[in-house]
Amino acid sequence: MGPPPAVSDVRRAIRGALAGLSPGSLVFAACSGGADSLTMAAALAFVAPRMELRAGGLVVDHGLQDGSAEQTRQVAGTLRGLGLDPVVELQVQVGTGGGPEAAARDARYAALDAAAEDHGAAAVLIGHTLDDQAETVLLGLARGSGARSLCGMPESTGRYVRPFLGLTRERVREAGTAMGLTPWDDPHNSDPAFTRSRVRHGALPALEAALGPGIPEALARSARMLRDDADALDAWAERSGRAAQSAGGGLDVKSLADLPRAVRTRILRRTAIAAGSPPGTLAAVHITAMDELVTAWRGQRHVDLPGGLRALRRNGALHVVPAGARDGAAWAKAPV
Repeated sequence: MGPPPAVSDVRRAIRGALAGLSPGSLVFAACSGGADSLTMAAALAFVAPRMELRAGGLVVDHGLQDGSAEQTRQVAGTLRGLGLDPVVELQVQVGTGGGPEAAARDARYAALDAAAEDHGAAAVLIGHTLDDQAETVLLGLARGSGARSLCGMPESTGRYVRPFLGLTRERVREAGTAMGLTPWDDPHNSDPAFTRSRVRHGALPALEAALGPGIPEALARSARMLRDDADALDAWAERSGRAAQSAGGGLDVKSLADLPRAVRTRILRRTAIAAGSPPGTLAAVHITAMDELVTAWRGQRHVDLPGGLRALRRNGALHVVPAGARDGAAWAKAPV
C-alpha cells in the first residue's frame, strides 16, 4: 500500500516545485517548527534523495519570545532527525521599521538569503499554504494598494519556492499527522495583536459564515488570475517606460499621456523607486499626484515623494530628483 493521500499530495507538491534542479543541488527548507513548515521539511527529506538532490534546513530565532533559543535548537534537532543536512540555526535582530510583522519578516529573509548564499543553495522552500495566500489577498485588499497587492504570493521568487500554495492548511496538517510529526504551535499565530492573526481567526471565518464555504480557495484562485494580468501589465509598462525616455532625460510627458492609466502609473512607480523612493512608503496618493503632472497639468511645481525626492515636470518631461540637493533647487526654479 502507498502512503495516505494527504502525504502523497505534499510529496507531489515538493517534487513539482523542485523539477528542473540539477542533480546534487542543495535545497533548504525554512522551518519554524510549525505544522506547515515541519510537514514541508519532512516531505523534502523524503523526496530530495529520490531526485538526487541534497536537503537541508534553516531555522530562524527571532528572539521575540522567552525560550526562543531553546525552541530553535529543538526544531533544528527535529530536522536533523528527519535526515536533513546541513541544518543551520540563525539568530536575528528584529528592528521596528514598518511594524513588528514586517520587521520580523525583513530580518528573517535577510538571514535566509545570507545562509543560502553561504551554502550555495539552489532553492529555499517556504511553507505557505493556500490559506496563507487567502490571508495575504485580504490584507492587500484592506491596504487598497492596487492589483499587484491582490496577486498574493508567487509560487517562486528567485531562490524562494512555495510548494504548498495549492494545498489547504488542513490538507498539509493532515499529512503531517499521518507522518507522525509533532509540530510547535507559535503563540503569535493566535495573538490578536498581529494583523494576520486577526484575519485568520476573525475575518476569514466571518466571510465564510456570511458567504458560505470555499472563501480561501476563491481568494487564492482570484490571486492567480490577477497575477497573470499584473504580469502582462508590468511587461507592457517596462517596454513603454523604455520607449518614453526623453532625449533630455526624464520621461516624455506626451508618450506617457497616450498610455492607459494602468500602464502609466506602473511606469511612474518604477521611476520613483529606481530614483530611491522606498517601495513600502511610496503610496497610491504619491503616484496619483505624479500622474496629475502628466494628465492634469496646471503649472503645479512639484510632488514630494518618500525618500527625500520630488517629481517635477520641466520642458515636456517628468523627472524625479533629490529634493534637498543643489540640482533639486535648480530644478525647482527652472522654467516649465
